Formats: sequence, structure tokens, C-alpha cells
Amino acid sequence: MTATVTTPAGRRAFSVLNKNAVKKVISKKAVIPWLFLAPGLLLALVFKFWPMAKGIRLSFFDVRPFLGDKWIGLDNYERVLSDHRFQDAIGHTLILGIGQSVGAILLGFVLALLLEGQARSLKIVRTAVFLPAVTATAIVGELWRLMYYPTSDGLINSGLHLFGLGPVQFLDNPNLALWSTMAMSIWIWAPYNMVIILAGLAGVDRTLYEAAAMDGVSLWQRLRYVTLPAIRPALAIVITLATIRGLRVFTEVYVLTGGGPAGSTDVWMTRAYTLGFTRNDIGGASAASVVLLCVTLLLTVTVNYLRKRGEAR
Repeated sequence: MTATVTTPAGRRAFSVLNKNAVKKVISKKAVIPWLFLAPGLLLALVFKFWPMAKGIRLSFFDVRPFLGDKWIGLDNYERVLSDHRFQDAIGHTLILGIGQSVGAILLGFVLALLLEGQARSLKIVRTAVFLPAVTATAIVGELWRLMYYPTSDGLINSGLHLFGLGPVQFLDNPNLALWSTMAMSIWIWAPYNMVIILAGLAGVDRTLYEAAAMDGVSLWQRLRYVTLPAIRPALAIVITLATIRGLRVFTEVYVLTGGGPAGSTDVWMTRAYTLGFTRNDIGGASAASVVLLCVTLLLTVTVNYLRKRGEAR
């Protein structure tokens, strides 16, 4: 019987070849995911990050088409932040953003509790309830304009007429227009929050409910001490998305009221839109957008920090 003798030099060469082969395999596996991501990253670069960088640059210039842009430094930011219409828009943005976020989260939580389960009928109802979240906001806005129609022919006013009330000028009254817009926003985003909270409820251990029921724990105590702690990650996602969405609210206001009447529903984004596309002040509109971007990033980081701090306790 003949034994094969391998020299130390041969073993080292074989080891080097194996390492090179493993490195090639690992490098190929590392490249493949990026190949799949490349089309999306390219689209994001062209249609999102490049325009974002261009907007940041234009915020420091007096944009003059065909005459050349003129560097003015922080003048656009100073002008935007000192404009009383933007200052009013800050208040409207905060009221609308906080109101629609809190309302949509609470309503989404209630809907999730009511529609939790595996029954086929619940799946159909959940699908129907989720429709506002996937319907174009422009279409939803037009539907709500018809519902808010300021005569007794309007859907809501016809219902109020049965109780001897109305007609109410929901969109033409400066004191009601912002709240009417908030109601539509809650109706749109509550189903979206409901789906995320339902995903969180699916991971709750059912034995905890059974043990709580055997101990005679009330419904409110079960919600407070069992359900809410269990769905904390889902709630953190909902709150983060609602914060960003509340600050960047635009389509709902633009479609429903256009910022009126008398600027009573003007939010930060509608002011920036008016400044850029109505008054052709591209530099000022870019500065307003950059300010909103910085505030959104700051709030997002703050919310995530508070979430991680709460999870660490």
C-alpha cells in the first residue's frame, strides 16, 4: 500500500488556493445583492438625491433663469424664517400634524383591536377599511370636497339637516377649514396605522391574555400592561412615520383647500410651493424645503433615540 506524502510547501500552496477560492465565492455573494439593488439605487440617485443636492445648492442663490444665479448666502433662509406667512404656516403645520398623527394613531389602534382575528369575514372588512390608504389623495380630496359641500345637498350637511343643523361652511370658514382638513387626513392614515399595529398584535402571546383573564384583570389593565408593552416596536414605527408625515403634509391641504380661505390652512409645504411655482422664487422655496428637511431629520433622530432609550429600560 502506497502512502501519499504531502510536503509542507504543498500544504501551504493548497491552503492558499482554498483561501482564494473562498474569497472569490464570498465576493460574488457580496456583489449579487448590489446588482439587484442597482436599478432602485440609480432611480433614487437621479430622482431623489441629485434633486435634493441641487435644492440645497439653490437655497444659497438668487435664482435668475437666463441671467445666471447670484450667490446671496443665508439671505433666503433669513427671509423665509422672518416672513409672517411662513410663521403662521408653522403654527398650522404643527396643529394639523399633531392632530392628524394622534387621531390616526388612536383610530388605527381601535380599528386594529376590533378587526384582529383570523376569520374570513374580518379579512374582507380589513381590506375594505384599508382602501383609503391606497386610494390617490387627490381622489380622496375631491370626494371629501363633495361631502363638505356647503349646502344642504352635501352629504354631511344633509345629515346635519336631519337634526335641524347646518348648513355648515366646512371649507369656507377660516375657523373650521383646518379641522375639516384634519378629519380627512385622519380618515386616510388611520387604516395605514391599523395594518402596522395589527402586525404587532399578531406577535402578542395569547397565554398572557388567558392568565390575565383568570386573575380577573380588567380590559383596560390588559390593554395597558399586556397589549401596549407587547406592540411597543410597532407603535414606535407608527409614531416615527406619523411624525414625518405630519411635518410634510401637503397633498391633503392643496387638494382640499389650496391653503385657504385667507391662508387659514396654509402649511409649510404649501407656502414653499406657492413661493416656488407661483412667485417663481426658487431660491426661497429651496431654503424653505431645506429647513423642513433639517427639522424632519432632527425629529426622526429624536424619536428613534427616545424609542431605543425606552427599550433599554
